[in-house]
Amino acid sequence: MHLVSYVVVVDNGHVLLVDHRNAQLWLPPGGHVEPGEHPRVTVDRELEEELGFVASHPIEPPLFVTITTTVGLTAGHTDVSLWYVVRASRHHSFKFDEAEFRDARWFPFDEVPIERTDPHMKRFLTKLENNKLLAS
Repeated sequence: MHLVSYVVVVDNGHVLLVDHRNAQLWLPPGGHVEPGEHPRVTVDRELEEELGFVASHPIEPPLFVTITTTVGLTAGHTDVSLWYVVRASRHHSFKFDEAEFRDARWFPFDEVPIERTDPHMKRFLTKLENNKLLAS
């Protein structure tokens, strides 16, 4: 099992997803928690490494925790994922890691490609929408 911090970047009913080369899915950015690293530190590190920016607010505890068997080019291991919400403007510039991702795009919640994302994404977005303070 691997511990993962997902960084779910949101802005007013939209979510930023990356087209992950290895997983072959649209996913929130994020990554494995390094040995001895706090998962919130992973959020900061992955935001900077994968999108080139720093959160403008304190990172709250994860909103969601999931266990998933990975798919794609590195399929077969189990990820325990902590889903952290980071608020950012869709107009804020970012530069995604082209070695790791094919693309990065903002999706309205109701246009997320559910068939090609994390199997828990639909439940997560529902939970996020029910918590209006986090969805905006």
